Amino acid sequence: MTDASCVGEARRFCARVVEDWGWSDVDVGRLSIITTELGTNLVRHAAQGQLWIAFQPGWQEVEIIALDKGPGMVDVQRCSQDGVSTGSGSPGTGLGAIRRMASAFDIHSTPQGTVCLVRVRAAGQAAQARRWGAVSVAAPGETVCGDGWAVALDAHRMAAVVADGLGHGPHAALAADGTLDVFAADPFAPLDIFVKDAHIGLQTTRGAAVFALRMDGASPQLQYAGAGNVMGRIVSGVFDRSMVTQHGTVGVQVRKAEVALQELPEHALAIVHSDGIASRWKSDEVVPMLQRDATLIAAALLWGQTRGRDDATVLVIKQGDTLD
Repeated sequence: MTDASCVGEARRFCARVVEDWGWSDVDVGRLSIITTELGTNLVRHAAQGQLWIAFQPGWQEVEIIALDKGPGMVDVQRCSQDGVSTGSGSPGTGLGAIRRMASAFDIHSTPQGTVCLVRVRAAGQAAQARRWGAVSVAAPGETVCGDGWAVALDAHRMAAVVADGLGHGPHAALAADGTLDVFAADPFAPLDIFVKDAHIGLQTTRGAAVFALRMDGASPQLQYAGAGNVMGRIVSGVFDRSMVTQHGTVGVQVRKAEVALQELPEHALAIVHSDGIASRWKSDEVVPMLQRDATLIAAALLWGQTRGRDDATVLVIKQGDTLD
């Protein structure tokens, strides 16, 4: 977000996408105000600001993430109160107005930067609280992302997968999408069977690194399996453990899958990410956000640790009795 023209482009982009959703003029206007307010704040007050916008047609939900590299907010709670304005000249009255108009809102700010998450739905349609969230961005210069992720829910069970197609661009995306197709066909299949089926299904592609996991809200453990350089990690305030799968590339060369178990401490996060972000990030960067929205955590980690030369994906799952 380098100037006011970027703000207008983001606002018009959002309006075009939702025009077939049957939203009222009031709802479209609310989305426009939120987009304009977030974008204008980035242009006028932040360093290296970006807006990441995702659309969920099935839920008729727009998700907007505003990110910057500082200077941060000294008093986030006060800035988030209704009526406290940035003085930017945008049509709203600061973050408080955004919080009031949004269906869901969360924010984390330090001197190194701020991440603000907003979800917008039509009036009367509250955003669903979720214990999981993910962010995926394409490599610089690419129009499609060679990574993919998916989550499936069944009562208290959760299945999830992150795939990183070899390289980047359309051919990498084809491999990642192929992995998700296999996952969607039977998301709760035993993990060794899933890896085997994915290996067969991806043999006409360049292959992918894959990390799949299974969780049960009633169990203190998760299962995981895969191959390649998609990494997993369990983090809490007192626990930090990496989850590494076997070497290989699914669809090219991989041994029989080894299914591993990992303990889940209370209030822990399960984090899975492609190699588009640095592998040696410090857990101290995540621990202060343990109570934040899972998607905000994923965005903050990607924003702070991206290598900047490849597709990048972060999936975050919060441990709890229910996983929806």
